[in-house]
Amino acid sequence: MLTVNEIFYSIQGESTRAGRPCVFVRLTACDLRCTWCDTPYAFHEGRKQSVDEVIAAVERHECPLVEITGGEPLLQEDVYPLMDRLLASGRTVMLETGGHRPIDRVPADVVKIVDIKCPGSGEADKNDWANLDRLGPHDEVKFVIADRADYEFARQVIQSRNLESRCAAVSISPVHGVLDARLLSEWMLADRLPARLQLQLHKFIWTPTTRGV
Repeated sequence: MLTVNEIFYSIQGESTRAGRPCVFVRLTACDLRCTWCDTPYAFHEGRKQSVDEVIAAVERHECPLVEITGGEPLLQEDVYPLMDRLLASGRTVMLETGGHRPIDRVPADVVKIVDIKCPGSGEADKNDWANLDRLGPHDEVKFVIADRADYEFARQVIQSRNLESRCAAVSISPVHGVLDARLLSEWMLADRLPARLQLQLHKFIWTPTTRGV
């Protein structure tokens, strides 16, 4: 059984697939408490559903792209058969994970979006750095940046770990409403940082607090 917070059909707001229609499966529970978290309602809210029920809900939307997110989806054991079933149906499956849980059991064909926590999150000491060695060529890494200190941290990790050669994309995302995207862009341009600026499209299309999008 899975504890599911919500399942919804929307526009993918992040990653290299931003702008594409996508079905989101948001699982309940997270063992991190990032200062900038925009989904605290997923810490506890949810209801029990079987893998079959989740698959049926996804199939109703007839969409080839699915993202499993949270919360932290790797806290739930049945997320693994869920990913297997979604892949077997021919869908492109994405997994958004906080970067502190090992990704070695995630099926190779799943596109893993690994969030490396910066100091401003309050959870940088939880990063599982071994995950960088577990990345596949289609996986992605993202950093959420609150201030200059976070940017310096991300830059050091990107450069020292040669991240651009380890995965399909490295994204730098400003905390929405906290760090000006133009300022972050200027930092990236000045350093010729091998990464892409990422804005959360859904927060511009709808409001930042709108749920189910």
